[in-house]
Amino acid sequence: MDFSFLDQLWLARIPLLKGLGVSVSISLLSIVVGTGLGVFVGLALVYGFRPVKWIVRGYTDFIRGTPVLVLVLASYYVLSTIGIDLGPFQAGVLALAVFCSSHVGELVRGALQSIPKGQTEAAKAIGLTFAQTFTYVLGPQALRQALPAWVNTAAEMVKASTLLSIIGVSELLLRTQELISRTFMSLEFYFFAGFLYFVINYGIERFGRYVERKTAVPS
Repeated sequence: MDFSFLDQLWLARIPLLKGLGVSVSISLLSIVVGTGLGVFVGLALVYGFRPVKWIVRGYTDFIRGTPVLVLVLASYYVLSTIGIDLGPFQAGVLALAVFCSSHVGELVRGALQSIPKGQTEAAKAIGLTFAQTFTYVLGPQALRQALPAWVNTAAEMVKASTLLSIIGVSELLLRTQELISRTFMSLEFYFFAGFLYFVINYGIERFGRYVERKTAVPS
């Protein structure tokens, strides 16, 4: 890493920071929306009526079996053919959130099914509604079990956000490629971009550890 790279890095600080901000925004939105949808997907898989289970099961299997790049292209190009015009940013968030929801749904399903049924029956016996049972009995236990795998899913969403450059989203990777085309410093800028992605994922991992400590059962 020589001074010429440092000079170019300083000159390119604004585009890189903007690209980093877009990557963080896309990742955060897709994780939050995808997690929210995934909770409902998991609940439907466990407690839904049989036709609902079939539909949701088909949704999760189809989405999980589809490459993220195909979902991104479909959200941007296919939806426009049926009158739903989304910008690159919105289409990217939609694709990643849908992909995230299918994985989170499976995590929630597995976590809920691992909880003994006697706890649900006990909650019914003391008069708790389903919403209260999930909030106070099932949800906290499912959270503790699904959290480690959720952290991995969130990290995958950050990495998948790099695919949005193909539809013109000015995220970190696209900004980096634009700088490389001008400076021809591919190794240096790709290494620096990789470092920034590592920082984002490390932050997610630390957040997961923090929530894990807060939700741990005292021994």
